[in-house]
Amino acid sequence: MGFIFGGLLAFAGQKFAVAEDPKLEEVNAILPGANCGGCGYPGCRSFAEAVAAGRAPVDGCPVGRAQLTQALAAIMGVKVTSSDPLVARVYCQGREGVALDKAGYRGFADCAAAASLSGRGAKACPAGCLGLGTCQRACKFDAITMRDGVAVVDIEACTACGQCVKSCPKDLIIMAPKAKPVHVLCLNTERGAVARKHCQVACIACRACVRVCPPGAITVDNNLATIDYRLCDGCGACVEKCPTHCLVRETDPTLAAAAS
Repeated sequence: MGFIFGGLLAFAGQKFAVAEDPKLEEVNAILPGANCGGCGYPGCRSFAEAVAAGRAPVDGCPVGRAQLTQALAAIMGVKVTSSDPLVARVYCQGREGVALDKAGYRGFADCAAAASLSGRGAKACPAGCLGLGTCQRACKFDAITMRDGVAVVDIEACTACGQCVKSCPKDLIIMAPKAKPVHVLCLNTERGAVARKHCQVACIACRACVRVCPPGAITVDNNLATIDYRLCDGCGACVEKCPTHCLVRETDPTLAAAAS
């Protein structure tokens, strides 16, 4: 009786088995296997299933970049248009000796824990990097290091998975175009005098950068300068004019050294 029952189960399994899309295995085989979640799915296998089913775009994996996107497009028989790659950037330079501390912190070495306190951490600047390394631990690609109390991203190692962005309780890490070298590395919206008191490299909303920007890529709103990357040509005129050096041009070794 058991033999007959087992045979019936085997027959039913073959009869009603759902055929697996051969594209699924092709897609899954070339994914990086990082399981970082940057695609929005819990793992590479889930992303592969979504791509094979047409529910996810072929450029959804930030780790594989353009080469993987083209390979996935070939498997799926679709065309993709090239886009500027993004990388994570920490919009704070408030390192030790530059940013004012308002209190000491002796709790868990976790930024979320520090930010949950009434004072939002030890730094006087409300938008200051807490420097406890939560984003560093969230990065699976060793692209983030802590230097003098501030997180620094290695843009060549960054895969744009976005895990550091999710981990930062102060929202200081933003995905920005890799090809754009000029950035306002400050998110403090306090009035100029207060911001400068809290951090020597804070934006003071003086608008000097706005006046010298040829393409008009910079605006000041809510006491903070911001760059429209679609308009910025990377000329660096704003960097030279900024009195607090909150504007940085990464390709300029002199300014890079001053900012480090």
